[in-house]
Amino acid sequence: MLIRYEKFLEEFDKTLDNYFNGHKQYICCKKGCSFCCEIGEYPFSRLEAEYLMKGFLELSPETQKKIKQNIKYLVENKKYTNYKCPFLIERECSLYKYRGLVCRTHGLAYLDNGIVKLPECVNRGLNYSSVYDSENKELIIENPIKENLRTDSIFQSSPAKNYKLECGEIRSLIKWFLQTE
Repeated sequence: MLIRYEKFLEEFDKTLDNYFNGHKQYICCKKGCSFCCEIGEYPFSRLEAEYLMKGFLELSPETQKKIKQNIKYLVENKKYTNYKCPFLIERECSLYKYRGLVCRTHGLAYLDNGIVKLPECVNRGLNYSSVYDSENKELIIENPIKENLRTDSIFQSSPAKNYKLECGEIRSLIKWFLQTE
């Protein structure tokens, strides 16, 4: 399944590259920008969590230790909502190649059942802020991304179905690390 998922990601990343390139005049993301990773819930499917753990096993023991400490802190302090991603180290993703779909789509505005979903950084004057009417809370562009980029919708898309992906349950990233629920 992970091999099919990697092939799907190659195709999906090309689609995302086109979206980011098509909206580059609205995008401020660059290396070191980690706002999207510093506060969130990060929905991950079972398949994504397994893929993430594959990447985790390839990390150095020192990096693994830092990540384990980050996870332990979140669990001990019951930080299950609006938390910093435990894989974010020094403002960079330690598992960038293995990141989940929500991470890959961070920063893009897209339609979700007719409603434009904006990245949180719009409120910080970053992505899409040049075309965002904060008073009326609306995006003023003619070409929002029409594809729903929520994790569950992506796994229901034709490309995902073509790869016969079984995503499994979707839950907050940190909840994959809890002993009990």
